[in-house]
Amino acid sequence: MNLDFSFLNWDVLTGFVLKGLVFSVQLTLVAMIGGIALGTVLALMRLSGKKWLVMPAAFYVNTLRSIPLVMVILWFFLLIPLMIGQPMGAELSAIITFTVFEAAYYSEIMRAGIQSVPKGQVNAGYAVGMTYGQTMQLIVLPQAFRNMLPVLMTQTIILFQDTSLVYAIGAYDLLRGFEVAGKNFNRPVETYLVAAVVYFVICFSLSMLVRRLQKKIAIIR
Repeated sequence: MNLDFSFLNWDVLTGFVLKGLVFSVQLTLVAMIGGIALGTVLALMRLSGKKWLVMPAAFYVNTLRSIPLVMVILWFFLLIPLMIGQPMGAELSAIITFTVFEAAYYSEIMRAGIQSVPKGQVNAGYAVGMTYGQTMQLIVLPQAFRNMLPVLMTQTIILFQDTSLVYAIGAYDLLRGFEVAGKNFNRPVETYLVAAVVYFVICFSLSMLVRRLQKKIAIIR
């Protein structure tokens, strides 16, 4: 079998692939922001020491972390329209699913970050009259975010890789763009090979940035 990549010119890339790349990046950013926000709330709930907050948060995190992402994607895509009585669309369904799912993983990262802050600083906050919320907002969370930033970014890289799973519900992501190009030019092997290279280049480049960031944070410490 002879491989021919000559059809992959700029017009093909902008016509088929760029749209998918834009959605994959948008999905990654929205799910990252939403996942970190919801994950932080879940982490605070699990560390609150109040059973009525700890139990539902722990159930949420442990349940989603025990189910394959592709199954969660399919469940949201198929079940939510039945519950609300109207179609939701593959793209919106993917955004909601990834935000909800990734929150479980970001929650564990944030919980570890919060626990990495010395308890003496928490006690110092209480000593000067701060409430639990003020102590978390002004003392603990800023340090936790800084400590966990490389891990949060690493999880975001994994999130970007996982966006290819929205292919299962027909959303037009980066992988879908390459697939459509391959079908149009009858070159599926070449397009899948190029897609793999593109994913590798993006994720490897981001991994190098995370490594440099980790070194800078280590120097600050």
